[in-house]
Amino acid sequence: MKLQRKNRVRALAVGALAVSGALTLSACGSDDTTGAGGGGAAKPSNIKCDGKGKLLASGSSAQKNAMDVWVQNYSGACKDTEINYQPTGSGAGVTTFLQGQTAFAGSDSALKPDEVTKSKRVCKGGQAVDLPMVGGPIAVGYNVPGVDNLVLDAKTLSKIFNSEIKKWNDPAIKQLNPGAKLPDLKIQPFHRSDDSGTTDNFTKYLKAAGGWKHEPAKKWEGEGGQAASGSAGVSSQVKQTSGAISYFELSYATASKIQTAKLNTGAKEPVEATVDNASKAISEATQVGKGDDLALKLNYNTKAESAYPITLVTYEIACSKGNKAETLPATKSFLTYIASKDGQSALKELGYAPLPTEIADKVRATVAKIS
Repeated sequence: MKLQRKNRVRALAVGALAVSGALTLSACGSDDTTGAGGGGAAKPSNIKCDGKGKLLASGSSAQKNAMDVWVQNYSGACKDTEINYQPTGSGAGVTTFLQGQTAFAGSDSALKPDEVTKSKRVCKGGQAVDLPMVGGPIAVGYNVPGVDNLVLDAKTLSKIFNSEIKKWNDPAIKQLNPGAKLPDLKIQPFHRSDDSGTTDNFTKYLKAAGGWKHEPAKKWEGEGGQAASGSAGVSSQVKQTSGAISYFELSYATASKIQTAKLNTGAKEPVEATVDNASKAISEATQVGKGDDLALKLNYNTKAESAYPITLVTYEIACSKGNKAETLPATKSFLTYIASKDGQSALKELGYAPLPTEIADKVRATVAKIS
């Protein structure tokens, strides 16, 4: 069963985002071509099934591999409910939710104040709230023949992704990798073409720790480089392009066997992109949302030992009040499951960091109040 799940994640991360149409997983089957849909996943015994019919959601592609497993588990237990999550990117997911077309959205960035205001038109008598649900490292994946152990820092990454450092044997990279045989090879930086919370988090790190010349945003603002859609798109380009480098959620690197850079953060040793190292960074996050809005502020400039600073916390965005009567039971049931201990425990083997206990407890309490 574990092997099935890993194979399934590998196939999805390499290319499933390119499949046209919505991903729909139900108790009877799936669009997944690996054969692991439907009854292939464990069915946690604590799932309380409420509601019937189809539940629509969309957004973050960084959380897609987690969502696939959650949906499979939930649909296996709740045969009357069909969950349809489309990994359209954080920006598109928030837009669709604010238009009232989906029950909830996935986003790698918390809502902006004007988006919260807009949400009051959809959430009658309430507003949208940010519910942290998935944590993990944003890996810096690269494809440099002969280089299996690469160290970079925020300043160098800022210059690479702004097309100021153009060759892999640049003196700045050599200084960080004195023992490496760096080739005279053109650097091919890839960024997201879609509005992306992963881009937002990555550029927040570059700004905080590396002097990034642009304002952090979901839309890419750097100069030069090439673009691809979604985490699957940029990771695929790195896999097939000599000299390439990009940023994407760790499970895409793991699934495609892409080398990832360690970061010189000022700690004693360069820090690797791992779930545990990301968890150490996430534990330093502070809540900046008010009341039931659990938006977090991450410390991208951490120098703590073994704390990997390019992390993201992906939120599920839902109405605190005013949910549609036909979708409320299933929405609340599904969010309750994914925030539960069983839901969170499914994450680590996929390359995600389960929420710290104190954050998870707040999420569960907030979900319980959704109406």
